[in-house]
Amino acid sequence: MLYVKAPAKINLTLDVLYKRPDNFHEVEMVMTTVDLADRISLESREDGVIQIISTDNFVPNDHRNFAYQAARLIKDTYGIRQGVSITIEKEIPIAAGLAGGSSDAAATLKGLNELWDLGLSIDELAELGAKIGSDVSFCVYGGTALATGRGEKIKELPAPPNCWVVLAKPKIGVSTAEVYGGLKVEGLQHPNTQQMIQAIETKDYELLCSSLGNVLETVTFKLHPEVVMLKEQMKRFGADATLMSGSGPTVFGLVDSEARVSRVYNGLRGFCEEVYAVRILGERNTLA
Repeated sequence: MLYVKAPAKINLTLDVLYKRPDNFHEVEMVMTTVDLADRISLESREDGVIQIISTDNFVPNDHRNFAYQAARLIKDTYGIRQGVSITIEKEIPIAAGLAGGSSDAAATLKGLNELWDLGLSIDELAELGAKIGSDVSFCVYGGTALATGRGEKIKELPAPPNCWVVLAKPKIGVSTAEVYGGLKVEGLQHPNTQQMIQAIETKDYELLCSSLGNVLETVTFKLHPEVVMLKEQMKRFGADATLMSGSGPTVFGLVDSEARVSRVYNGLRGFCEEVYAVRILGERNTLA
């Protein structure tokens, strides 16, 4: 049995530049991993079957599951006859804008590389991940990065300034396809991606807070006004800066003072069942 952690990600910036001829959107995003993770366990089996077992009934156990797709891709690409039982212990909320499914897929790719002794580099695994979903390549690397293209082109960045992250997910799911479908690229107020990169490189926490931005908020806020309310409450309880992650509905707040973290966390518990106080991980994964 092999165990792999699958950490969540947050978007410090999410910008959409234009719609591409292949119907994907050209994006520019700064993402970082946080210390909230699913736990993936992998056990090889001789019958060739890919089995998904999850602690959460809402996680699909068939080809719709990204971890299943990762195992199928490895088997088909490298002619692996063995099967695998994949147990997913969920901690990351589902359909939350935190790349839980993508991170599970990335952890599966890395785990099977070790379990089946394939000897693939982290770059080769990231390339495989891009065939599964836009965020999977980033999740293979982890840490902090600028993601471009449809999200699969990854440029490593240093870890952001140390701080707490309070995550809160309202009791709704958001369809990423619906949010992107409702986005009008013309007239968007674009976040300053280069300023965010500068804030990270210089470890300037105040500049980082003032550089947060996500163009998908314009769509999700109209579809789900409770996300706006959650963001306002988080700010009211003392977060230094707040933003929706991905297509939502999770909102996160950055807090640099440990004393204020519990105030923000406890305040939000009155509005929201799924609230987490975690640290930014920031550093890139290795295959070790």
